[in-house]
Amino acid sequence: MSKNIKKTIASVGLGALALAHAKAQGVQGITAAESSLIGYVDPVASLCLVIGAVVGIIGGVRVYIKWNSGDQDINKELMGWGGSCLFMVLVSVVIKAFFGV
Repeated sequence: MSKNIKKTIASVGLGALALAHAKAQGVQGITAAESSLIGYVDPVASLCLVIGAVVGIIGGVRVYIKWNSGDQDINKELMGWGGSCLFMVLVSVVIKAFFGV
């Protein structure tokens, strides 16, 4: 065999070995990132629920104040605040379902 063919075979062999090593490191990296990300899902979902509760309390107080002041058009205010609370609760449920927690 010529010298160039031996170099080519050696290069292909080393390339395949390096690719297998890089793939193994990539899988470990992805697994580590996945476990790290799943660790953040519960706190983020809980934070969304807390924000939804705070928004609901503020919205309830604002609607109550408008209702007691005699404002007849509280439906739009009620739908806006209620919709935002519902959105925050659904976001927390969707986050948990998306990541399978």
